[in-house]
Amino acid sequence: MRLDQRLIAGMIRPRTRVLDVGSGDGALLDYLFRNSGCDARGIEIDMREVTRSVAHGLPVMHGDADHDLVHYPDNAFDYVVLQRTLQAVERPREVLRQMLRIGRYAIVSFPNFGHWRLRLQLLLRGRMPMTSVWSTPWYDTPNIHPCTILDFLTLCRDEGYVVQQWMAVDEDGERAPWRRSIRLANLFGEQALFLLRRKDTPRK
Repeated sequence: MRLDQRLIAGMIRPRTRVLDVGSGDGALLDYLFRNSGCDARGIEIDMREVTRSVAHGLPVMHGDADHDLVHYPDNAFDYVVLQRTLQAVERPREVLRQMLRIGRYAIVSFPNFGHWRLRLQLLLRGRMPMTSVWSTPWYDTPNIHPCTILDFLTLCRDEGYVVQQWMAVDEDGERAPWRRSIRLANLFGEQALFLLRRKDTPRK
């Protein structure tokens, strides 16, 4: 699994109900099912990934975050996961609302557009930056809503979500030593992970 998937797995309690939105090849679902005893299922927009997941016995349906979460009943899951997909959805705020309607907790990971390398490339080159995380040219990228860690925290505050846990990490797998400082994490963290809940949801 990718680094963010391993960290997400560590946020999820065993034997809980999990929906992975944008489940990709199903690596996280497979881990949660085999190692944590979770009732884990996914939805994925790429039909090839759906076919691959189903062929491996994973319960994955074809669908997308922007249009299909509305069909799930309230509190259907303990955790709803959105891994590296927030920046690619059409309506990020509405997707988060739906995640915390159908799940007690939402886990979100995304690449941090505020990382210092991206800032420096924009400053010195005046062009859309390219890194190992942001590796697709602007004209081919699915990332239509890039955001920074500070942007995401502002959205959570405006929507009234409680940030129960957060971390900023780099692609090599090291948790940022500035983890307790949001501003330093926004500058040095290549990707971020957040565990969210509604105010009326008790701490786990």
